[in-house]
Amino acid sequence: MTPQEFILKFREAFGEAAPLPIAFWYGHTALNPESRVPRCMIGAIRKVCVGEALTLTAENVQCGGGGLYTAFRPMMERVPLFVSETEHYKQTPEQVRKYVDSLDIEITDKPYLNFQRVDRLTSWEGVEAVVFFATPDILSGLCTWAFYDNDADDAVVTKFASGCAAVITFATVENRKGGRRTFLGMFDPSARPLVPKNELTFAVPMSRFSQMLQTMSDSALNQRAFSVVKRRINGEIG
Repeated sequence: MTPQEFILKFREAFGEAAPLPIAFWYGHTALNPESRVPRCMIGAIRKVCVGEALTLTAENVQCGGGGLYTAFRPMMERVPLFVSETEHYKQTPEQVRKYVDSLDIEITDKPYLNFQRVDRLTSWEGVEAVVFFATPDILSGLCTWAFYDNDADDAVVTKFASGCAAVITFATVENRKGGRRTFLGMFDPSARPLVPKNELTFAVPMSRFSQMLQTMSDSALNQRAFSVVKRRINGEIG
């Protein structure tokens, strides 16, 4: 299924009010070499939903954690202490170190991490993951779709994470393993002010998304129960 064919099916399932997802990939060509990124990249990533292409690099990613979770550089020495004693997101710095070690992040050898809304894609080639910024009603459809052909307890996962790890890291690592997990995120209090208050993220590695594209038409997205939710997404009922 091409990106354009997916968009038609997505609109059939969710309606015109649901934001289109974004895709990201690493490469040797910058999609938008003029990208400017504030200290937290989440706001810049969210703008991709409205059509702005984004390119992240080791130079424009200024956050220490962001540099790690984009796989541009190893974790800085100060990060575990900051996460524990300044942000109080983990009880001890050692917890942070163990957690980061468990993620199996491989530093990229490609200089650019590109983000683009899926309607601007011509193919899925090279894409690491597809990310939805979604309200609870939209998430009900996305999760139902992910559960359709996957009975595993971790078909949809929520893990401790910064906003950028929830959007980028988990899905990238999963994609390279050929895995089937999808990732619910954006619970990070530091990143939440940069997205609308009723949105979370749903990141799907391309290894899983390619499978889900095959089940979209047969899943509950096109059945009566979700059609009622679709009407609410699109403001037809309260």
